[in-house]
Amino acid sequence: MAGTSPSSNSSRPAVETRQLGRVYKSRKDVVVALQGVDLSVNQGELFGVLGPNGAGKTTLIKILVTLLLPSSGQAWVDGLDVVTDYRALRHRISMVSGGENAGYGLLRVREQLWLFSQLYGMSSSAARSRIDELLERLGLAEVANRKITGLSSGMRQKMSLVRGLMTDPRVIFLDEPTVALDVGAARDVRTEVRRWMREDPTRTVILTTHYMQEADELCDRVAIVNRGEVIAHGTPQALKQQVDEDVIVDLQLEPGRPLLDALRAVEGVGAASAREEDGIDRFSLLLADDAVLPRVLSTVEGSGRRVTGLIRRQPTLEDAFVKLVGRSLHEEDSAENGA
Repeated sequence: MAGTSPSSNSSRPAVETRQLGRVYKSRKDVVVALQGVDLSVNQGELFGVLGPNGAGKTTLIKILVTLLLPSSGQAWVDGLDVVTDYRALRHRISMVSGGENAGYGLLRVREQLWLFSQLYGMSSSAARSRIDELLERLGLAEVANRKITGLSSGMRQKMSLVRGLMTDPRVIFLDEPTVALDVGAARDVRTEVRRWMREDPTRTVILTTHYMQEADELCDRVAIVNRGEVIAHGTPQALKQQVDEDVIVDLQLEPGRPLLDALRAVEGVGAASAREEDGIDRFSLLLADDAVLPRVLSTVEGSGRRVTGLIRRQPTLEDAFVKLVGRSLHEEDSAENGA
């Protein structure tokens, strides 16, 4: 029946989608953002949604938090239909986006959070108590009376997390929660997320992130979305096993002519990605076997570029992602053409 999850309260998933689809139409074009997405996230899971830009993950999250209607299929969050039960659902969920600037710069931190609490319908006494508790836990107690305009980006992000947690949601959606944060601030955010989940084993987190190490460290399971479809899902370890038989090589090269397409064309190269870091081009290659490496090095030599480092290593979640998707999360079109 529409609006009611088919699962019982004790066993129902925290998030469930069935053949979920979303199509954007204009006079000139039709864009299929999601097609036939089936997902089931257990209560108490920290579930990652990974995908390159334009893969459909943002559309998926917007549907799940009731900001966008699906074109087809159904979705439930905490047992409520995202279309027919959206009013009730909004009191059970929260969303925190990395780098968000929501708020009023003239207000102080505590004032800002109290204002949000009133929009959620919290009592003033409960709100003040919860805000003070979370500010202390996230190391923001000393800036509680500082104007938002005077906060660093890390402090702003922590404040956003306080806003997301203070209403005690059943499911929280974290969209790039540590983007552009320094190591310490990112660690504080991850620590608080884990603590929040430990306090109630049925609390659920849906995480999107561009940091593969973060997803590997935090997530119980992940789903990889590409071209509007879920192309793989499972534990990070299970996904990494998909590249266990590949030979994984990291190359460091001095800057020079574009090379990534040429390396991908070498026989026996299953996947390749590239990034620039500290003036050095770094390539990660998945090779069918050791015999492929001489062909790779011959291609590099033929391009006139010089190898400054070569490491063979164990597979990571990013290697599995690259094998499945064909490119890394960090890889932009400019990198493909220029690395």
